[in-house]
Amino acid sequence: MTRRLMWVTLAAGMFVQSLFAFTGGGTVPLTIASVALLAATGVLHAWATRGPKFASVLLAAAAIGFFAEVVGVATSFPFGQYIYTPSLGFSLFEVPLIVPLAWVTIAYPAVIIARRLVGTAPGVLRRIARVAVAAWALTAWDVFLDPQMVDSGHWGWKHPDPGIPGVDGIPLTNFLGWYLVSLIICGLIDAVAARSKRVEGAPSDAVPFTVYLWTYATCVLGNLTFFERPSVALVGGIIMGAIAVPLIVVLLRDWRARRSAGDLATAGARGADSSR
Repeated sequence: MTRRLMWVTLAAGMFVQSLFAFTGGGTVPLTIASVALLAATGVLHAWATRGPKFASVLLAAAAIGFFAEVVGVATSFPFGQYIYTPSLGFSLFEVPLIVPLAWVTIAYPAVIIARRLVGTAPGVLRRIARVAVAAWALTAWDVFLDPQMVDSGHWGWKHPDPGIPGVDGIPLTNFLGWYLVSLIICGLIDAVAARSKRVEGAPSDAVPFTVYLWTYATCVLGNLTFFERPSVALVGGIIMGAIAVPLIVVLLRDWRARRSAGDLATAGARGADSSR
């Protein structure tokens, strides 16, 4: 049931996000629905692959994201001075409750991808590398997210400069803060994943891979078209592409290896039949 449901929530989340193209870049209900559906997808996949205890770590990750946002709004650390508007719905301590789910939406795929790209062999250096890659994967998404949300009036910055060239209106401190918080969140998820055994017959990691690559593709295309931010598409495409492109290469390599193995098995079976 969990395995089927995660594909349902994934498909629903992708459908909702596709509606952004027909609504001038999305509406608040569509934004909340897409975040909730894709966050649920990550929780369901975590449950299906490593059980409920592992899935619960994503709730802890959401709590860390919420705490970081509360501190950020109150003190300007670590993101810089910013404020949320009431547009995203119910808030607690001036932080919309949908925001911590947004952290989970990409944090979980980021960790799964880092474990695939870097490897899961034991060792302190490898673990550091995994967490660093996962934090980059998560922070890279915000290069697309923040300009979209600022333009939609969901939050804003008092001092938007200096920033990343081509990504106007977002201070560099925001991305440094994102990377710092991402290190904590991704480090937690990776640590629990390393101690959790995969469920027997667990599904593959196709779901989190799909979430990340779908997000990457739609962010690039959206900024090139209806968002009308080609510079963000370029810069974000390069920064997030540093993770997405290697993942695509690895997945294609795996697919070719499986195809070659299948061809060899078929040829072997035919040879055995002909010798009878």
